[in-house]
Amino acid sequence: MGTVTTDDGTVIFYKDWGPRDGRPIVFHHGWPLSADDWDNQMLFFLSHGYRVIAHDRRGHGRSGQPATGHEMDTYAADVTALTDALDLRGAVHIGHSTGGGEVARYVARAKPGRVSKAVLVSAVPPIMVKSDANPGGLPIETFDGFRAALAANRAQFYIDVPSGPFYGFNRPGANVLQGLIDNWWRQGMAGAANAHYACIEAFSETDFTDDLRQIDVPVLVAHGTDDQIVPYEDAAPLSVKLLRDGTLKSYDGLPHGMLSTHPDTVNPDILAFVES
Repeated sequence: MGTVTTDDGTVIFYKDWGPRDGRPIVFHHGWPLSADDWDNQMLFFLSHGYRVIAHDRRGHGRSGQPATGHEMDTYAADVTALTDALDLRGAVHIGHSTGGGEVARYVARAKPGRVSKAVLVSAVPPIMVKSDANPGGLPIETFDGFRAALAANRAQFYIDVPSGPFYGFNRPGANVLQGLIDNWWRQGMAGAANAHYACIEAFSETDFTDDLRQIDVPVLVAHGTDDQIVPYEDAAPLSVKLLRDGTLKSYDGLPHGMLSTHPDTVNPDILAFVES
């Protein structure tokens, strides 16, 4: 574990496991979680000889809780500060949900040689909110509801989300895993309410279209078709069309949090892409 300090003085917490000469994989977590959400994947790739790194986004987990910078440009700049400090070269960047947006913004702007591949899992690009240009998106009222629920009772909201749509535990016959719900709540409540509130706009209203077009490394786009948080049809297929070298992997009936509910299905596919 370590920290890096950004240009505006924010301390970013990160984990860095594995051989220093191993190929680096950097994991970018979703809202409102932390690097801990990648425990399964980090252990999996560590067992295959990789160097695995995951950070807590500013305002999340154990990182600093500044008043500003809770938008994608700064998130990407924070990743640049981390990758520069660790001098990572030829890294694979893997992002889930909001972290997928962070990956798209960072990789599109990364210095030559820093990135070799990227993986977007249940990711928010190209853009979530509904508009004339994105008629299949979710209405702004959906995200206004997120903000209202967070402001009214964040602790309860952070029970309701993982208990229901995030992991698909609201579906008939679902195998409800209480540990996942509790761990989601634990991670969420460790972060800052102001950062999480602002991040809702960052993940829902940021347009990643140009970022996706600029990425020149191979990208795997993995998404469950029963994603109730980032609906499949308005995300993964559209992202692949914008990428120069994109591969779409769809998972029939899997939820937004499939990395946690079905790691034995998803992890080997990511490994195969990384090693291809």
